[in-house]
Amino acid sequence: MALNYIWVGFFVVAFVVALVQFFLLGDAGVFERIINSSFDMAKFSVMEICLPLVGIMTLWMGFMKIGERAGAVRFLARIVGPFFEKLFPEVPKNHAVNGELVMNFSANMLGLDNAATPMGLKAMQSLQELNPQKETASNAQIMFLALNTSSITIIPLSVIAQRAILGAANPTDVFIPIIIATFVSTLTAILYVGLRQKLQLWNKTVIGWLGGISLVIAALVFWFSAMDKESMGHISGILSNGLLLAVIVAFMAGGLYKKINVYDAFIDGAKGGFETSVKIIPYLVGMLVGIGVFRASGAMDLLMDGITWCFQACHLDTKFVEALPTAFMKPLSGSGARAMMVETMRSLGPDSFAGRLSCMFQGATDTTFYIIALYFGSVGIKHTRYAVTAGLLADLAGILAAIFVAYLFFA
Repeated sequence: MALNYIWVGFFVVAFVVALVQFFLLGDAGVFERIINSSFDMAKFSVMEICLPLVGIMTLWMGFMKIGERAGAVRFLARIVGPFFEKLFPEVPKNHAVNGELVMNFSANMLGLDNAATPMGLKAMQSLQELNPQKETASNAQIMFLALNTSSITIIPLSVIAQRAILGAANPTDVFIPIIIATFVSTLTAILYVGLRQKLQLWNKTVIGWLGGISLVIAALVFWFSAMDKESMGHISGILSNGLLLAVIVAFMAGGLYKKINVYDAFIDGAKGGFETSVKIIPYLVGMLVGIGVFRASGAMDLLMDGITWCFQACHLDTKFVEALPTAFMKPLSGSGARAMMVETMRSLGPDSFAGRLSCMFQGATDTTFYIIALYFGSVGIKHTRYAVTAGLLADLAGILAAIFVAYLFFA
């Protein structure tokens, strides 16, 4: 419902701003610009974004299907299982939901959205069976939602694909920065919910996992901060591309080891990539047209000028402001935030500071309100307690981390 109001709001505000410009400033061309922008953005959405996306998503979803059948999800589940057991102490140790939880998070980390959502819904249903108060979210359900809304991921597939489509010199240069930002978001969610639930976060398993990953992230930041910008971009690109290539090769090697038909698995996954790309066309067209109308009327400039003025009054640098629409939209709508990201890269360039930062916002946070509505709605939860607060706090941490890392890597 919130997205409905936002989308309609784009057109209403654009119309009001256009009327002001027409009657007060005598701008007779404002209505023509708005209408032309709506047609241009509709064409751009399909011809420049969706059609090229079909090829890239088909390719990568094929690779992901190989990994899925090779057991990558189950492999991750075995690794992170002991860690998640400590985060869900109310769940019986041998209960089937433990496997469902880990499988959901593992699929999310690999970017397997089509697999992660059904697994997540099944896990929520199992948690509801353990919930003594059926209309109130349990501690385990809140932790589950907080981790999902914190956007834990190690392969930001759609972001890299969009950057490639829009002509980024190195589409994967945001790969390492996104990993850093999304880890901060996830860590914030764990710590906040853990403190609210008085979990034993100081046990060796949790400390080992969080401390180990934090040290790796800190080492990456320290290593890159000691480089000049040119070297940083070069090394980051090599590391990002190398890691992605290693993942692809590992998936194929695992497939051969498991004696699956690797090529058939690729084809099955590729079909899903094609279907996914086609499904997002109406959503992307709708949102991009709304954003285009909003921008063509001058309303976007007014909004950005107002935010810029506020930060300038605080004597802060304002390069990041142009990427903020993506951050504002992300908790409400994934498709809306994707459209904001695409529009930022289209208007300012995929390799601009704001273009890269908008990609980091897209990869570091998630659609908090949508996820909460989907998962809690599926089991009839009416009292969400502090789940929304946890999700939004994780989003804020991811946004701040993305801004910091963007200045470190790209300023």
